Amino acid sequence: MCQQPAIPLINHKIVFYGAGSMSEAIVRGMIARNVIDSNNIVMLNRSSNERLAELRSRYGVLGCNDPEQKIEHLRTAPVIVLAMKPKDAAEALRVLGSVLSPDQLVISVIAGLTVRTIHGLLGTSQPVVRTMPNTSSSIGLGATGIVYSKEVNEEGRRTALNIFESVGITAVIEEERMETLTGISGSGPAYIYYMMEAMIAAGIRGGLPPQQSTELTVQTVLGAARMVQQTGEEPAALRKKVTSPNGSTQAAIEVLEKADFFESVIAAVNRCAERSREMGVALEKELS
Repeated sequence: MCQQPAIPLINHKIVFYGAGSMSEAIVRGMIARNVIDSNNIVMLNRSSNERLAELRSRYGVLGCNDPEQKIEHLRTAPVIVLAMKPKDAAEALRVLGSVLSPDQLVISVIAGLTVRTIHGLLGTSQPVVRTMPNTSSSIGLGATGIVYSKEVNEEGRRTALNIFESVGITAVIEEERMETLTGISGSGPAYIYYMMEAMIAAGIRGGLPPQQSTELTVQTVLGAARMVQQTGEEPAALRKKVTSPNGSTQAAIEVLEKADFFESVIAAVNRCAERSREMGVALEKELS
């Protein structure tokens, strides 16, 4: 007996206004998880035919940079994902606002661009979803913060969740918490990479070959994350299980405590959030 192919979760067109690495990561995730058929995805950019040809070859999507065709795609798409560079957003959104109908859903992955600014640039009270994915979305292990404007209905909410759950987990939050989320998951991978750099360097200084030190560090970080995920235990509880009194791990933790490691990480997250706010304010001023 032949098994019928699964029906995609989304059966209408989605236009990606910008064809960079984040757009590609989302498209790859949606296609791989049968969220949407590739022939329902349109990717727009300003000039690079080579980039569009590459995306067509990899995923079977439609690519376009012809000005008139781009406007037609934007005018008719039920869902538009804003993925252009921040410096290009003002011009693009002002043009976009003139062709939108009230029921089209606009999803932004542009860092620092608030719902209020998007509405202001569009000149319409459009249903808007503001998101903050992170780079791990490119391998399907992302964490995406999601904010809905009051105009987004239940169907729009489900559509946004379907899109971003295809590249990892999602967290629906109030917009005033977006900068805190940026400090944790948006920029968080960089903190982990930085610690990994230090662990690898310590291994090399201790006489391990670079490749071996790297492999051991990567597996250690991966295993620790999986332990938290699969056991459901708190990180603090798992740390205590590894830390015998007066043992070698305890000695290492004491060094980190002396360096105020715990509070330094919190301060780093807070400063990231603060800087994100500053950049958002500057972007709003620049775009207005």
